Amino acid sequence: MAGPLQGVKVVEFVGLGPAPFCGMLLADMGAEVIRIERPRPGADAAISGSDRFDISARNRPTISLDLAQPAGVAAALQLIDVADIVIEGYRPGVMERLGLGPQACLARNPRLVYGRMTGWGQHGPLAHAAGHDINYIAISGALHAIGRSGEAPVVPLNLVGDFGGGAMFLAFGVMCAAFEARQSGHGQVVDAAMTDGAALLNTMMYGFKAAGQWSNQRGENLLDGGAHFYDTYACADGKFVAIGAIEPQFYARLRELCGIDDPAFDAQFDSLRWPLLKLRMADVFQTRTRDEWCVLLEGSDACFAPVLDWDEAPLHPHNQARETFVTVDGVLQPAPAPRFSRTPAAAPVRSAPEPCDDILRRWGVSDDVIERHAASRPNFLEEQQ
Repeated sequence: MAGPLQGVKVVEFVGLGPAPFCGMLLADMGAEVIRIERPRPGADAAISGSDRFDISARNRPTISLDLAQPAGVAAALQLIDVADIVIEGYRPGVMERLGLGPQACLARNPRLVYGRMTGWGQHGPLAHAAGHDINYIAISGALHAIGRSGEAPVVPLNLVGDFGGGAMFLAFGVMCAAFEARQSGHGQVVDAAMTDGAALLNTMMYGFKAAGQWSNQRGENLLDGGAHFYDTYACADGKFVAIGAIEPQFYARLRELCGIDDPAFDAQFDSLRWPLLKLRMADVFQTRTRDEWCVLLEGSDACFAPVLDWDEAPLHPHNQARETFVTVDGVLQPAPAPRFSRTPAAAPVRSAPEPCDDILRRWGVSDDVIERHAASRPNFLEEQQ
């Protein structure tokens, strides 16, 4: 693998959502990542590899270890012995009960960075409660702020909690700790909670609110669709465009290109006028199709873009020029980001199936542990069938 993280070794315990996405980010950047999953009924525990549609599993092999068996735990510990980073996404206490908690791992590998991804965090009144992205962003203030005025909050996919507030902060946290460990020689635990990350993503809005520039009423503020110059609008063909002309010079350019000479639009930041101006702006965009607006506005300083669906986005000329999307094993997917001038990431690949024992041996797991692990596999699979 190419990329700036060549030489970094990561053990990822497979879970849902943000932890695998974090593993993908590290692997995309060249880290050598190995995914550990528990054997599944009917699956061949000796073969690695994942479904080609599981895009977040790209660029790294998967092995099956039965962590309920001593041999599986022993194999995992020997992998951890040579790792720089461990990431896991289970509820607090699960890894400790398996004998794979941070205390046990750091005792064996003092330089280890142990990344823990949870929704509520490792401590607090809700730490052991079940939850999902929507719950975590709800207590951060983010969910309340997203939506139209007078309507219910809008669920922003699972981007704010799982991926923005979760996986991205876990990746940032473990790399910060790994950088420090290379200087101090000491590892540590990184407690990445989606509630914390989602709250931190709201930093600018909390600053606006403290300054009296942001209200608790969603859909009535500068960046939440309240302003007529920062919103989406339907076109004559039923498709949508996005406008973000905040700065006065960009707002002036938008008006010029759209032919908006109504003096009511002069008071750009008078929020009391925004509801009326939104209605008038909506009328303007109904006069042309989305493609016609693209011809007129795209590439200008009017801060314009068409709202593209999942099929259209990969075909946009800008995305194609930057190779923002790639196809791997017949599956279209986003390319690694960001870009590096000297140590660029390699094109993503789906790891080919490889015998589990070969992967363990390559990472330095002892033959006796590999043999004990191999002997324990049939018993587990028979119990599940």
